[in-house]
Amino acid sequence: MKVPTKVRYGLRAMIDLAQHYGSGPVLAQAISERQDISKKYLESLLAGLKAAGLVSSVRGSRGGYVLAKKPSQINACEIFESLDGPLIIVECAERQGSCRNSKNCVANELWESLTMHMRKILGETSLEELAKRAQEKTEKNSFMFYI
Repeated sequence: MKVPTKVRYGLRAMIDLAQHYGSGPVLAQAISERQDISKKYLESLLAGLKAAGLVSSVRGSRGGYVLAKKPSQINACEIFESLDGPLIIVECAERQGSCRNSKNCVANELWESLTMHMRKILGETSLEELAKRAQEKTEKNSFMFYI
């Protein structure tokens, strides 16, 4: 399984917004440049996040995008599912009876467990936590030069 690009880029954009939380609206162009995501693609991701109620847009000369909730109130699972739909490993793990073999299928139990654990990990990971970790990495990888 591979996490879709829209989820990876959308999560990066949300982390960027979380790092600027409380500082006012952030221009899509600024996020695009910092995260190396094309502005057009980023705007389509932000539209999906806005439709899900995770992001708000502010119009005007001082406009841009802001988180619709505190970073501590948004988790990675919400972001994933707002951009790619329900987190489902295989159809039979989500809907009982969707496969005629599901009653006796041991693999089905594995898929259900995997889905449950992924949702749990993503659901327990707040955007605030990810933003803090991103900031720590940035600080750790910054070089100071003394002259």
